[in-house]
Amino acid sequence: MSFTVTVLGSGAAIPTLHRNPSAQYVNCNERHILIDCGEGTQMQFRRFGLRFQRISHILISHLHGDHFFGLVGLLSTMHLMGRDKGVSIYGPKGLEDIVRKQLEIGGAKPQFEINFIDTNPNSVEVIFSDKLMEIVSFPLKHRIPTTGFLIREKIKERNIDKSAIQGIEIGIQAIHKLKRGEDVVLESGKLLRSVDCTIPPKNPRAYAYCSDTAYMSEVAEVIKNVNVLYHEATFCDKDAERAQVTFHSTAKQAALIAKNTNAGRLYLGHISARYSNVEGHLTESREIFLNTDVAEDGMVIEIT
Repeated sequence: MSFTVTVLGSGAAIPTLHRNPSAQYVNCNERHILIDCGEGTQMQFRRFGLRFQRISHILISHLHGDHFFGLVGLLSTMHLMGRDKGVSIYGPKGLEDIVRKQLEIGGAKPQFEINFIDTNPNSVEVIFSDKLMEIVSFPLKHRIPTTGFLIREKIKERNIDKSAIQGIEIGIQAIHKLKRGEDVVLESGKLLRSVDCTIPPKNPRAYAYCSDTAYMSEVAEVIKNVNVLYHEATFCDKDAERAQVTFHSTAKQAALIAKNTNAGRLYLGHISARYSNVEGHLTESREIFLNTDVAEDGMVIEIT
């Protein structure tokens, strides 16, 4: 099943002609998730041919404007377009008051349910879970309470190997047991071992989003072995002092997290508008973690 990330905004606080503020659209097994919602996010959906009405979960990392100023406009447009399906919004304490007051002052009374769930900036927590995937929030180190997000598939059942059971009459309950890894004894007394009759599922995939944060080595253990890591790299190493003062990361620091995480691939984002190109970010990161790219608006990342 599909697991993709579309980058809607890869820039830092000041938008540029080529980089919108932070926003990403994730499709994980037909679970449609928006991560952060900077100014102009709904226009990015239009620009890249995506349907924002499919979103059922919105994750807001923190209450700096370049990560949530687009949220009220998006919700208002959803309302104007007749949305009747509810949406869950996960974010810092205080987000609900901000959004509901803005909607009220703006005269928008959505006809769909908006369910707010406060995230905890001090601990690792599962904030959503169903039979196919789960979303985990984890602490980051920024000027205000901030969380990152880990979206990962759950381990799927084993698949029946039809050639191994050909000609054998097996009931539905026995099939389910075999898929769960349990052995089955038929009425005839024949033993069917799950390992002989099934094929292991593919390894579950995982994607980690590290929003605004100073270098924080502890993150690596939380997101160990993710297939893809998106990590902010607002600055190059020559501006490391500025990164430290503003609680942001450099490309080198993001690469260290990816290396210690044993990530499959690293995408750098939240690029400061001060840089006219990203060659410095790539060079510095690849010296430590070779499988690095810089996120670009409109880029579609396949989680494999």
